[in-house]
Amino acid sequence: MLGALRGIKVLDFSTLLPGPMATLFLAEAGAEVIKVERPESGEDMRSFAPRWGSSSVNFSMLNRGKKSIALDLKDPSEKKQIEPLLREVDVIVEQFRPGVMKRLGLDYESIKKINPKVIYCSISGFGQDGPKRGRAGHDINYVGDAGLLSLACGTVSHPVVPPALIADIGGGSYPAIMNILLALRERDLSGEGAYIDISMTDGVLPFLYWAIGQANLLGKNPANGGDLVTGGSPRYQLYPTRDGRFVAAGPLETKFWLAFAAAIGLADDFIDDGKDPARSIVEVGKIIASRDSDYWETVLSDADCCCTIVKSVSEALADVQFRDRGVLDHLVENESGERILATPVPIASCLRIQGEKSRKSPQLGEHNEELLG
Repeated sequence: MLGALRGIKVLDFSTLLPGPMATLFLAEAGAEVIKVERPESGEDMRSFAPRWGSSSVNFSMLNRGKKSIALDLKDPSEKKQIEPLLREVDVIVEQFRPGVMKRLGLDYESIKKINPKVIYCSISGFGQDGPKRGRAGHDINYVGDAGLLSLACGTVSHPVVPPALIADIGGGSYPAIMNILLALRERDLSGEGAYIDISMTDGVLPFLYWAIGQANLLGKNPANGGDLVTGGSPRYQLYPTRDGRFVAAGPLETKFWLAFAAAIGLADDFIDDGKDPARSIVEVGKIIASRDSDYWETVLSDADCCCTIVKSVSEALADVQFRDRGVLDHLVENESGERILATPVPIASCLRIQGEKSRKSPQLGEHNEELLG
C-alpha cells in the first residue's frame, strides 16, 4: 500500500519542530512532502547537534521520506521557479511569524488566486491575530501563557522545566495534522480549499481540561503540584527507590490503591489518604526508599496496581512491548547509507506506507532539478 494520503502533495515552508513533525506524519501516510529551504545553510534544524552525516540527527528524524528544494524566496527570479508547484499542491504548511508570508507574496490570499482548492496551514505561537500575534516565544513561553506550567513547575528553590515540548507537538503539530485532514475531507465534499490558523498556545488549553473546570467551579486556581495528578496525592506520585531510581505510582482507583498498599505493606493508618495526603506520601516514600528498583519492579508487577519503574530512553526502546507491536520497525537513512531508528509516529499500520521500512532524509536542494527543472 502506498499510504492513505497517496496522491496528496504538500509544500512545507516550516522549520524546527511543529511544522516538520506535522508534515512527517503526512509523509508517513503517503503524501509527497516537499521542503522549501534556504540555499547554502538550509533550515535551522540542519545545524543542530548532534550531527549525523552531513546534517543534524534531529533534522533526519523529522524529515524522513521528504524531498528538499533550496530557493531564496526574497529573490523574485528564484521565487518564480516555485510557481508551478504553488498551482498544483494540495497543502501548504508555513511557520513564520504572522505577516512574513504576505511580505513574500506567498500568503493564503495570494496563493488562493492561482490555486483555489489549496489547504493552507499557518502555525505560530499565538495565532494570526490578537495582541500577542507578533511576539517571539518558545514552548516554555506558550505552556506558561496557557497556564499549564503553573500546575507543576516545582518550587522557588527547585523550579522544574517540563520534559516534553508540549506546545510544539501537542499544541502545534497535532492540531495542524488534524485540521489539515479535516480540511481535505471538507474539500472532498465541497470542492473548496481552506485557511487554517494554528496557535500553539491555544492548542495547549485542552491539556488543562480538569484545571479549567476546577478554576471555574471553585473560583480558585489549582495549587502548584498540589492536585490529584500533579503531586498532591499519594496515589499519583514519583517515589525514589534505594538505588536512585523512581517508582511511577498511579493507583488512583480504590481497588488499585488497596492492592498497592498491600503489596508494599502500608500500615492501615496511612491507607485512608483522604485524612492527610501529605502524611501518606511521606510514609509510602519511606517504604519505597527502603528497597532497590529491581525488587519493586517484581512486587508491583505482580500486584498489577498501575505502578512501574521509570525507564530510561534506552530501556524504553528495548521494551518488548514496542518491539512486538512494530512501533520501532522503521529506520531513517543518511547520505552514507547509515541507518538508525526513525521517529515513531502513531499512524495505524494499515494507513501508512507499506514495504519501506527504511527511508532517507533529503540533502539540501536534492530535488531542485526534479521539481523545478
